[in-house]
Amino acid sequence: MTTITIDSRQRVELIDITGEVRAAIRTGGIRDGLALVFTPHTTAAITINENADPDVTRDLVMALNKLVPHDDNYRHAEGNSAAHVQSSLVGASETLIVQGGAPLLGTWQGVYFCEFDGPRRRQVHVKVIGA
Repeated sequence: MTTITIDSRQRVELIDITGEVRAAIRTGGIRDGLALVFTPHTTAAITINENADPDVTRDLVMALNKLVPHDDNYRHAEGNSAAHVQSSLVGASETLIVQGGAPLLGTWQGVYFCEFDGPRRRQVHVKVIGA
């Protein structure tokens, strides 16, 4: 297993980790199989989406913040309930097909770490499993 460390800079942001995931798959040494990408944080998530136009990630952040506003009479004492809800909506992991030693992604797809309660230092684990 490979652990990636991420330092977020904003309260809510999507960080492209495709390169780091590709490197973790290479380190895992398999040609064909699966790669599980997981973050062990309750206010963060992993997603796959377009990585060609940065406006897509800005739009995703805007939409998630509209769906789950930061201040909305939540009861959780830490004040980060919106981050917990956003994390649950997006999900803590993605499973990628590995083919030829690389993740099988579409032309415009990238893997993103989603920060919903930053800025913070976070971890993402990548576990590769051979076919």
